[in-house]
Amino acid sequence: MKSRAKNTKRLRLIARTWSVPVIAYVFLFAGGYFVSWVTTGTADPHAVPDYPFIENLPPLFLFAAAIGLLIAWWREKLGSLINLSFCLAALVILLIHWPLTGGVRNLVPYGLLVIVVVPGILFFAYWRRLDKSQGVPEVEL
Repeated sequence: MKSRAKNTKRLRLIARTWSVPVIAYVFLFAGGYFVSWVTTGTADPHAVPDYPFIENLPPLFLFAAAIGLLIAWWREKLGSLINLSFCLAALVILLIHWPLTGGVRNLVPYGLLVIVVVPGILFFAYWRRLDKSQGVPEVEL
């Protein structure tokens, strides 16, 4: 049983370690847009006119998924479910708007999605293992 508990703690450590650069990058990216919006009046002064709104959804969903990772540091179940649900929504939009048959350039958003979803999966797995280990009483021999 000690080995299982040690592996469970290691799973949480890996999830937290992976989530730190993801959270830092996403908030740095969002902070840059916010500073640009405050100083110039627009979030992206180099944006193309008549930009389709659907192209804004995957980055917004990944930002919300990063917030889920931040929440997962304290509430693994809630944070991982937030992360996984927003990553799933981003995946649906990516599959519709940027199909996988579009070449290498279309694979970049999918790669970013994988980087953001993996710690959410690890937090969820940690919560499941922790939940199962607490639900079963230990028998001493």
